[in-house]
Amino acid sequence: MDSITQRLFASVDASSLAVFRIGFGALLIFNSINEMFLCLHCQYLQPSLVFSYRHFDWVQPWPTTWALYAHWTIMALCSVAIMLGYYYRFAMVLFTIMFSYAFLLEQAIYLNHYYMVILFCILMIFLPANSLWSLDARRDTRIANPEVARWCIILLVLQLEIILIHAGLAKLTPDWLNLEPLRMWMQGKRPEFPPIFTTLTNDIGIAIGAYGAIALHLLGAPLLFFKRWQIPVLCTYACFHVMNHLVFNIGIFPWFTLFASLLFLAPDWPRKLWAKIRAANTLPAPALLNSSTSKSASTTGRVVILTLMTVWLIGQILIPLRHWSYPGNVAWNEDGHLFSWRMKLRSKRGTAQYRVVAVDGREWLIDPSTYLTAKQHRKMTCIPDLLWQFANFIGQEKTNQENIEVAVYVDAHCSLNSRPKQRMIAFDTDLTKVARSPASNWVLPLVTPLPGH
Repeated sequence: MDSITQRLFASVDASSLAVFRIGFGALLIFNSINEMFLCLHCQYLQPSLVFSYRHFDWVQPWPTTWALYAHWTIMALCSVAIMLGYYYRFAMVLFTIMFSYAFLLEQAIYLNHYYMVILFCILMIFLPANSLWSLDARRDTRIANPEVARWCIILLVLQLEIILIHAGLAKLTPDWLNLEPLRMWMQGKRPEFPPIFTTLTNDIGIAIGAYGAIALHLLGAPLLFFKRWQIPVLCTYACFHVMNHLVFNIGIFPWFTLFASLLFLAPDWPRKLWAKIRAANTLPAPALLNSSTSKSASTTGRVVILTLMTVWLIGQILIPLRHWSYPGNVAWNEDGHLFSWRMKLRSKRGTAQYRVVAVDGREWLIDPSTYLTAKQHRKMTCIPDLLWQFANFIGQEKTNQENIEVAVYVDAHCSLNSRPKQRMIAFDTDLTKVARSPASNWVLPLVTPLPGH
């Protein structure tokens, strides 16, 4: 144990962490600006309601368009400060709060890579990522340091490793092993691909992709800890992520994951790479901002750091497994689906129409599309929690309008991964009278098999 502790708190080159900070900040800049041009007003102010996360109903959009755009503008400025290492800690804290707020605004646009960004942001708050190649290090020599404790890099590496392993384990499902929903997506994209890529859209190519993704996560990720395998695995990951970007258009996720994978390399790899470039081009060597060594934490400090790291990492391992505590198919009832790295495992298409019944016998048929954006409506039809939220929203609206108690029923049918559509909720279930979670208590079990099985 003592040897492990000594290794974790040993001083290593800070250049790897500095490069990660710069790249991380650059990706956050791109994402913030890109989001500003994806119709923030349409996403958060135009619909009649935003779908909240459980326990975060209190998070609501800014009331005006200008405030919404100001929020994203400040996030972009914080991202610049993070990249440059300018008042880094303040910028990192402010960005984390603002990005988390934006993430929690709308469950219908949940993305795993946004959740991953939040996790890394939280960790980066506590790391001295501005000790090298930063404006902070230039303005304050007390911050400048060419070395950091090894645990700073190990923590980020283990966080990424947990995500990759869970992403692989999550794919060990009957649907994925039977090439769904990957077959649906790839065959649907067949007209978009040039003839040279037609192999990707037949069952052989799809099987290579499906089983290769499992192998890459469950075997490739652990191999990144071994020096002899790092370059081959990183090259494979590069091909994998580039293909993901070209086929699925999933934002910054491929680039962030690939860039974070460089943390597995020796901590001084950026300095060695620059030395090779300098030798080839006779460029000046980068100045070391400070020749001091990394300060060793006190015994008490080490205990605190190790305790917090252990608690954090155990939590990251256990949270994605919570769906096992619920009955039924998680891809169908969604209990425990969020925050579990269950990426690209389900394709759901459905329809939903609501019936509101007053105690005096009057009825109203409600079309959700008149209240929601197209994306909200498409997501809601097959996600039980969103169906529940809309039912209670429309029930409260009718109660306020008519000053009478109402019941709300939904006629919802959903297709999961190429299956024929199946009813999700019993037609006589009043959604205003059931508990929000777990959905498996009121969602009908999935009984429709995959075609041909």
